[in-house]
Amino acid sequence: MLLQLFQQHLPPGELLARLLTALVAVTIAITVHEFAHAWRADRAGDPTPRQHGRLSLYPWVHYDPIGSTMFLLLGLGWAKPVPINPVMFKRPRYDGIMVALWGPLSNLITAVVFALPLRLGFAGQYAGVLSTIVFLNLLLAFFNLIPIPPLDGSHILSGLLPPDKARRFAIFGARWGILILLVLIFTPILEIIIFMPVKILLGLLTGHLWY
Repeated sequence: MLLQLFQQHLPPGELLARLLTALVAVTIAITVHEFAHAWRADRAGDPTPRQHGRLSLYPWVHYDPIGSTMFLLLGLGWAKPVPINPVMFKRPRYDGIMVALWGPLSNLITAVVFALPLRLGFAGQYAGVLSTIVFLNLLLAFFNLIPIPPLDGSHILSGLLPPDKARRFAIFGARWGILILLVLIFTPILEIIIFMPVKILLGLLTGHLWY
């Protein structure tokens, strides 16, 4: 992500503005996402995220030195996973689904909130910043809903499957999940299943067409 900006040979002032915008947008998206996982697990009766200091909107507690840095530089990475103990859940299967779902759902909610000034026409000089925040939150939400381990969508699907099929799905995901993700990322498939829906929803939320 940031490396792509450097390759565009922008004027120093514009480059700095875009770098700061990308940094703010990524920080908001990742922080909200991980906090939502921690908050929902805490509500489900699992004190583990709170004990590890993850029930917080302070970005640094969710920063992963390798994954988050890769996300900033390349637009592809991960935040520090929230430690969760499903044994503590009040309703294990239901709560497991909801904990996984609340990560992407929180990004969708965040996108809607930051899209309101754009939709209502009073974003002014902050239109670029708001658009980037909305876009990255939608991107993170849709990407994490892909039902492939270790993404949130796989945990949602696993919770919906009968226990025997869920176990087989977990074995399949452990063996092939990363490989399938790499195929999606480095082929046009991701453009069709992620970027196209994101652009459509971005246009609906902001009232502007995005190409």
